[in-house]
Amino acid sequence: MMERFTGSFTQQEPIPEEGIEAAIAVLRHGRLHRYNTIAGEVSETALLEEEFAALTGAKYCLAVASGGYAMGCALRAVGVKAGDPVLSNAFTLAPVPGAIAALGAHPVLVEVTEDLTIDLAHLEAQAQASGARVLLLSHMRGHVCDMEALMALCDRLGVTVIEDCAHTMGATWRGIPSGRHGKVAAYSMQTYKHINSGEGGFLITDDAEIAARAILLSGSYMLYARHRAAPPPEVFEGIRLDTPNVSGRMDNLRAAILRPQLRLLADRVARWGDLYRALEAGLDATPSLRLIPRPAHEVYVGSSFQFLLPDWSPGRIKALIARCAARGVELKWFGAPDPVAFTSRYDHWRYADPAPLPRTDRILAGLIDMRVPLTFSSADCALIARIIRAEVLAVQQSGEEAAEAVPLAD
Repeated sequence: MMERFTGSFTQQEPIPEEGIEAAIAVLRHGRLHRYNTIAGEVSETALLEEEFAALTGAKYCLAVASGGYAMGCALRAVGVKAGDPVLSNAFTLAPVPGAIAALGAHPVLVEVTEDLTIDLAHLEAQAQASGARVLLLSHMRGHVCDMEALMALCDRLGVTVIEDCAHTMGATWRGIPSGRHGKVAAYSMQTYKHINSGEGGFLITDDAEIAARAILLSGSYMLYARHRAAPPPEVFEGIRLDTPNVSGRMDNLRAAILRPQLRLLADRVARWGDLYRALEAGLDATPSLRLIPRPAHEVYVGSSFQFLLPDWSPGRIKALIARCAARGVELKWFGAPDPVAFTSRYDHWRYADPAPLPRTDRILAGLIDMRVPLTFSSADCALIARIIRAEVLAVQQSGEEAAEAVPLAD
């Protein structure tokens, strides 16, 4: 009998009981706003910021409403203004160029390598051609570039680095936590990320003025003294009347849900690693399928999995996706002609007015993506890999071509 996978690619683990109890306590006392506290009480949000700063080794941390807000806030806090060029990966998700465009700034997109990281040679060329002085670096799908080389290049070019760590919370590069190389880092706690509050974001930095600007931007009014993972009040004095309120605070309910999950992050990273390696082992040496190599000094978070089908026609890829879907395996394709759900590519973002990027076009044309929730087991991943491998071989042997577009899973 042909094997079929019956699990869900969108089912996350439940919120820990400790988080549920903490959330209920917040609901019972009703003080959801982060600045709504009683005498002697420290808000859940302030405690969460302190704990995440300690986890990453950052001096300052701000909890906000979403990862997209964290990126936009970071861009404003480092001084990006309307009309400014801002460098970023061409291979990323729409919230990244969206954060740039929402400020009235102009995304300057950079080619991707076959290892799914930013192309440093093209980054240098784009920086010099555009005059951009800020890079919003997306560690897209958890793939981290050579951070020493990137920082050396950006330091030489005078480019400030903001790291988008939506897919790398808990990852490290040569022992350094993801987000600790650049001037600022932004993280996401959206449902499919590594800790889950539905939506939510962090911004971390060691720069006192950037932290103060971000806190003011987030809508602290003049209550910034209630922040704990923050600069001292005197840092705010010179900027507090010149910084607009762009409200995006996190509330105590979401913070209560998140705090226990921080303590589970290392275990989750290890479990995702086991799932990722089970998929790798099952797909290794599949003809015409290329796995993405991972450097030995990178600790990655395997919450998604990618592989390449170099030189496959669109029809063959559509046929593979349809065949896998019929057996319960949901694959996404970054080469699809139209954006579907969360999956889009740079030429779909017309507001960014992107120039053609031939290397990126070639790579995305054969790039397949898959979610890996922690509700999967290693046996599940081995089964999924067997199904994908079998269908890749079947499509190759049959020469099957699908004429119509295949709907991709959310």
